[in-house]
Amino acid sequence: MAEPRHRAPRRVVVVGIGMGPQHVTPEAVAALARVDVVLAFAKEADDGSEDPLLAVRREVCAQQGLDLVVVADPPRERHDGVDYAAAVEAWHHARVEAYERVLTEHDGVLGLLVWGDPGLYDSTLRLLDALGERVPLEVEVVPGIGSLPLLAARHRLVLHDVGHPLHVTTARRLPEALAQGQRNLVVMLNRRLELDGLEDWSIWWGANLGGVGEALVAGRVGDVLPAIAAARARAKQQAGWVLDLFLLRAPEQVAG
Repeated sequence: MAEPRHRAPRRVVVVGIGMGPQHVTPEAVAALARVDVVLAFAKEADDGSEDPLLAVRREVCAQQGLDLVVVADPPRERHDGVDYAAAVEAWHHARVEAYERVLTEHDGVLGLLVWGDPGLYDSTLRLLDALGERVPLEVEVVPGIGSLPLLAARHRLVLHDVGHPLHVTTARRLPEALAQGQRNLVVMLNRRLELDGLEDWSIWWGANLGGVGEALVAGRVGDVLPAIAAARARAKQQAGWVLDLFLLRAPEQVAG
């Protein structure tokens, strides 16, 4: 009996698009020219409206003359008290299965458009690693303009002082980082701002940087929390979504 032929690897191009068309770099444009179809997940809105993040991806595809295949994003448990790691693992597994179905339904080079940069707080490359265990893949990655350099540019600051480290974490892990003694942190993926006990720290906050509803607030935490809450609400109202992050620095953190 003849041995089965090895399937040629499917080519996937992962492109960081920052916050939209204005951040699509010449390198990204060149990579997208090699793509046949772009895949994008769409979250189901309660009111039936289109996912606003999908609308931005659609605009990028239109500018580059690319077809967009929309796939319903599998649901993910987000309620307080849910096992976060288990919920994310189940969600990722469902997404990998969705990727595999799309590969069987569409020929050619597949493109994936990633917010910001694929290398920071995005799971696309992890999903492709898992998919590669099922289907041979050849993956190309193009970096994008990430939220950290945007935050630094908008506030005209360096994210770390001379001789001091920068710790990057999530709102969920902020208490742990503070307990470890971190004094200069960028905090991402915020569902809410919980900064009790940090009133004397300094904060440089930004939302939807480079996109619709961009907002900036900076100052002493205890003084600017109401302004941040108001700006966050405005950003969400203007754009239909909000992605925010902030630099948090202890009062004694000085250049050295």
